[in-house]
Amino acid sequence: MNDDAHSHDTGPETPLPPETPVDAGSQALSEALRSSFGIVKFLMVVLVFVFLLSGFFTVGPQERAIILRMGKPVGEGERALLGPGLHLSFPYPIDDHEIISITGIQRVTSTVGWYATTPEQELAGLEPMAGSSLNPASDGYALTADGNIVHTRATLTYRINDPIGYVFNFVNASNAIQSALDNALLYAASRSKVDDILTREVIGFNEAVKRKVTQLVEDRKLGVIIEQCVVQSIPPRQLKDAFANVLKSEVTRSKTLNDARSYENQVLSKANADAASRINRAESERVQLVNNITAEAERFNELLPKYRANPNLFVQQRLTETLGRVFTNVQDKIMVPESVDGKSMELRYLLNRELPKPKTDETKP
Repeated sequence: MNDDAHSHDTGPETPLPPETPVDAGSQALSEALRSSFGIVKFLMVVLVFVFLLSGFFTVGPQERAIILRMGKPVGEGERALLGPGLHLSFPYPIDDHEIISITGIQRVTSTVGWYATTPEQELAGLEPMAGSSLNPASDGYALTADGNIVHTRATLTYRINDPIGYVFNFVNASNAIQSALDNALLYAASRSKVDDILTREVIGFNEAVKRKVTQLVEDRKLGVIIEQCVVQSIPPRQLKDAFANVLKSEVTRSKTLNDARSYENQVLSKANADAASRINRAESERVQLVNNITAEAERFNELLPKYRANPNLFVQQRLTETLGRVFTNVQDKIMVPESVDGKSMELRYLLNRELPKPKTDETKP
């Protein structure tokens, strides 16, 4: 029995059946699949390479960048800021980057107090047709301190000085600045009169809006610096003619007042000049009179001792001098000495030596 089993185990092996030959179509399909897999592998490698290269980004000379990894900044404080040059981060959605202009001028415009218009109308300089009244759904406006209504809008330019706060403290810092500008515009309008906003204090109103928006930006720590604020204000379109008439009256009033002030200045100047001239002339005459009187007083003081020494002689001398001045053209002066009887001496003046001509017949009447 064992021999039979052994002889059974060591008997000759049964030959395997021959392989079935593969046809040409199957072989071509197999080669095509192998080629396709090769192309797919190559494309996968290329896509992986491109995916890795997508993490490179460039920062300009006037820019800073922040890498966000899973939504959080890589680094803290100033270390999170990347300077100009080429930088690498993990591709999105692992990493993302935010590029911020630190010197570029940003701009926002507040139209909360302006009527509805389109960019095309703004470029063409066209104004939408004004209705019979304001439409609160489309027409913005601002209330003034004296209970009037004006249309006003402002354009604010700013630059970023705190990129980290600008990016991370707000979901959208630009919208926060827009909100601050809207609040400042309405706040300044509510504390100004309509005439000041439109004509009298245009620059002052502009400065009030800028001060208020600067205060709001600093209080909210938006990380920006205000560069310029330009405000434009007009009366309601429905009352344009009425405001134009008021403005015309204001211009006429100002012109009349200026003319009156000019005439007042001319009259006052002339009166002041006349008064000054008369005062100067009176002062000159006063000085001259005082000098003459002073000179006469000094002369009198000099003559007084002579008079006291010999009054008669003094009187005769003065009389002679006076008559000499009076009769300047007298040809001969004859002095009659004092008579022996003690009478006073006389002076006789010959005014003309020629005898009067006798009258002739021709000269007779």
